[in-house]
Amino acid sequence: MTSDQHGLTRRRFAAGMAAALSAGALASRVRAEVPKLAIDTHAHVFHRGLKLAPGRRYAPDYDAPLALYLQQLDQNGISNGVLVQPSFLGTDNSYLLECLKATNGRLRGIAVVDPTVPAEELRELDRAGVAGIRLNLVGQTLPDLTSGAWTALLGEIRTLDWQVEIQRNAGDLAILAPTLLDQGVKVVFDHFALPDPKLGVDDPGFQSVLKLGATRNVWVKISAPYRNGAAGESFAKQAYPLLRNAYGVDRLLWGSDWPHTQFEATQSYARNRKFLDELVTDADERARVLASPRELFRF
Repeated sequence: MTSDQHGLTRRRFAAGMAAALSAGALASRVRAEVPKLAIDTHAHVFHRGLKLAPGRRYAPDYDAPLALYLQQLDQNGISNGVLVQPSFLGTDNSYLLECLKATNGRLRGIAVVDPTVPAEELRELDRAGVAGIRLNLVGQTLPDLTSGAWTALLGEIRTLDWQVEIQRNAGDLAILAPTLLDQGVKVVFDHFALPDPKLGVDDPGFQSVLKLGATRNVWVKISAPYRNGAAGESFAKQAYPLLRNAYGVDRLLWGSDWPHTQFEATQSYARNRKFLDELVTDADERARVLASPRELFRF
């Protein structure tokens, strides 16, 4: 991305922030008119003052604070949200916990931890509203989930009734998931399971992901279609009925992916919420999708 493009991204994001923050009265009216549970299962919050993880692949040059995220929820009729620890913050979940504690149960969290994390630290995360861990394995070596450290961690996760959320291409998800399922943990795949963009629903890895629906212990996030290539929305419309048939509506999770890191210039919260209406055209089915994360995230 060029410096001009970075500047454009910052200006557009700043403009979006200003518009959102000026709409407080409207937001509160919208929220008041939405009695049903509607959950956004994938968003990130951060600011530039936070310590960045060494070896990170990317770090944004703008702030996406908690207050602005809550404005997005209110303006788009979403009752609850899930904050996912950004990969560029590593295993320092302190800002995530701060945000969870500030919102009185409206939000849940997905943390990033080292496999040797002490059990008491996991329990502290649990008390704050964390409901699982994320493995962002894009560009990473696949972990040996049968090693002693991982087996111990997965045992703790099973005890806490947490989930393991994975971001990785579909072909590798089909390899990783059975190991996790054998250890009795719940598994969540990010962003339509990220098949090969050139193959879409015909990717053999995606076909293997569909078969995992029969386990009844795997969920898929129907989020961020733009992370599945230039034809991401077209792919999503092909993928949704296949996922619905394989998993059932109650194991599909909508997420906004706000603030759409690295796609800020083309994406917005409202656009992604609107796309859900195009993806799930039946209003009752859409309401089920938005409410279905309740048990998994313990709202």
